[in-house]
Amino acid sequence: MNNLKAFLLLAAGITITFFSGCDANNIIDNNISMPSRNWSYVNKVKAVVEITEPAKSYNIYFKLRHTADYGYSNIFVLFHLREPGQKRESRRYEYRLAQPDGQWNGAGSGNLYTYTLPLLTNYKFPKAGKYELEIEQNMRDNPLKEISDAGIKVSAIAP
Repeated sequence: MNNLKAFLLLAAGITITFFSGCDANNIIDNNISMPSRNWSYVNKVKAVVEITEPAKSYNIYFKLRHTADYGYSNIFVLFHLREPGQKRESRRYEYRLAQPDGQWNGAGSGNLYTYTLPLLTNYKFPKAGKYELEIEQNMRDNPLKEISDAGIKVSAIAP
């Protein structure tokens, strides 16, 4: 009997852990590894998201991971958004990655620092359809060294 209780508790714990790790509101969540930790201008992070409910609000994030040897306290990126049948719209963003004393703002794990940075919050797509999202690094260095990977995350905001 005790073995059965232990088994049921273990099974329940694994099930809870498995389902709590998934976010049902994520429409897309991708990362692109940078070759040799060098993000060059040609390595654009791209995603296509299909919006079926334009009345909903969404958050769009830039995901970044760099090593402790990254040479700057900030990063500039260009974010491009193309809606179906329209011209591409672009915005330039600057993100502070470190404090003035050099302390990294990201979550650290070993030699890597991870960020999920907002691009558009509470954003409503104008109409249903497939949208192309693209992020490119916009620093003077090409390639930008010690960038492990970058990505895009789009989440629907629960009503």
